[in-house]
Amino acid sequence: MSSIPLAVTGSTGAVGGLVARDLAGRGVAQRLLVRTPARAPELAGSTVHAVTYSDAAAATAALEGVETLFMVSAAENADRLAEHRAFIDAAAAAGVGHIVYTSFAAAAPDAVFTLARDHYATEEHIKASGLRYTFLRDTLYLDFLELMTGDDGVIRGPAGDGRAAFVARADVARTAAAILLDPAPHAGATYDLTGPEALSLAEVAAILTRVTGRDVAFHDETVEEAYASRAGYGAPPWQLDAWVSTYTAIKSNVMAPLSPAVESITGIPPETFETYLTTRPAPQ
Repeated sequence: MSSIPLAVTGSTGAVGGLVARDLAGRGVAQRLLVRTPARAPELAGSTVHAVTYSDAAAATAALEGVETLFMVSAAENADRLAEHRAFIDAAAAAGVGHIVYTSFAAAAPDAVFTLARDHYATEEHIKASGLRYTFLRDTLYLDFLELMTGDDGVIRGPAGDGRAAFVARADVARTAAAILLDPAPHAGATYDLTGPEALSLAEVAAILTRVTGRDVAFHDETVEEAYASRAGYGAPPWQLDAWVSTYTAIKSNVMAPLSPAVESITGIPPETFETYLTTRPAPQ
């Protein structure tokens, strides 16, 4: 079992869990930083630490002696940026050497997708901390595309004919794991992580129809219709903005450019949406 001083956050979730299992399968020792220890995966060589991003004392203690940290962005909430900054400060105080952070495509202070603005601010805080860093700017996950379909078989949103190079969470995870195994060559790098094709939501609907046998269609809402159709969920304004801007970001084509990063880093090309649908594990 390797004794690489490596810490992984988010192992109770999808991407972090895939990364942690990948590393454990390679015999890499790791510290799993989780909010709820009872939900942490049981992996050979791992130790579990109860940490929230906003608890500076617990985070600093858990990160003492860690050289490389995989930081999954916190769950969406109004205070996420403050939580990120507190955790990054704790990592710097603990003497962490390198942080690999899951950011978002086209992160910028004026990003169309509103949550990408927080990702940009997080990147800037990491840079200011003095830590070595690698940013993984993934696009929207193709794992979520089927979930965008309503009970009536319609995907609704103001995406127009825009395209996005949706990426599988598994491809993001294995890219992250490859970097964590040898982070030095990736210091200071920002990678766009995309799938191999840029799809419109109409094309997504057509693929779902062909592969699943369920009739799926895309309805291009106006922005006003999008807000109105989601108002009944009782979500706060920032969340409504995030939901609607998911579609307007697709319409802007900001996520359409293809990146070679997944294949160049892992040696394996990212999977297409159709491949994902036909090879995913059957529901339990």
